[in-house]
Amino acid sequence: MRQPLRWPWLNFDVDDVVASAIAVGVDVTETKAEVPAHWHRKGQLVFALGGGVTCRVPGGLWMVPPHCGVWVPSRMEHSNIATANARIFFVYIEPGVAALPEQCCTLSISPLLRELIIELSECAPDDARCDFLGKVLLAELPLMPVQQLHLPISAEPRLRRIAEALADDPADRSTLADWANRVALSESSLARLVVKETGLSFGRWRQQLHLIVALRELSAGASVQQVSGDLGYESVTAFITMFKKALGKPPAKYLSDIAQNGGSAFVA
Repeated sequence: MRQPLRWPWLNFDVDDVVASAIAVGVDVTETKAEVPAHWHRKGQLVFALGGGVTCRVPGGLWMVPPHCGVWVPSRMEHSNIATANARIFFVYIEPGVAALPEQCCTLSISPLLRELIIELSECAPDDARCDFLGKVLLAELPLMPVQQLHLPISAEPRLRRIAEALADDPADRSTLADWANRVALSESSLARLVVKETGLSFGRWRQQLHLIVALRELSAGASVQQVSGDLGYESVTAFITMFKKALGKPPAKYLSDIAQNGGSAFVA
């Protein structure tokens, strides 16, 4: 079934559907769209066939590039932000019917699984074909490798303030000392706080945000030159160098391999 990008769906409640797995397809219009924070009893896989989606959960941001999916466990609050012209599928799965992670994560999507999701979205939940497709999907999904495309976000108020500011303006090149001054901490205290709360240095944390934004925008069709400028890099070469060092491949090669291999590109 196909729906506009919103929650709840207009004509049914996924938690009332007894099928072990159902899928909903969404075609986003020309402008960016966002589903506000919500939760449901079923777990949810967010899969992007085209364009990009970012999922917000209490502990971080999760990137959904084409041919990958983000797994959101049962009852976890989340919101979804889609780029313009994205083609998205939401797969809702009953708790306990498959050996899926208990935490939010980004999963590769194999060509077989991709086709299963598309077919599942085109049949009614009470159709016998839906039941068969759902069983095959639930056997395949737990086998998918995990991709490390997320930004840890702490509930600590000062770090959340910084994260939200950087998400709104990723080109902001303020130094650690600048941020420390803004949140009334010493530079060393802020550095220790970032490592304690996220497991990353400040520079690596901001770089991870840049990677998420870059993949989202590149997936939506933006050029490397445009993304490099939007992220505040002095040159395209500097941006490509950062991207290759972090993900093992330059942007064009990374996205090409994801498309060809069903999401199995290497992530450092």
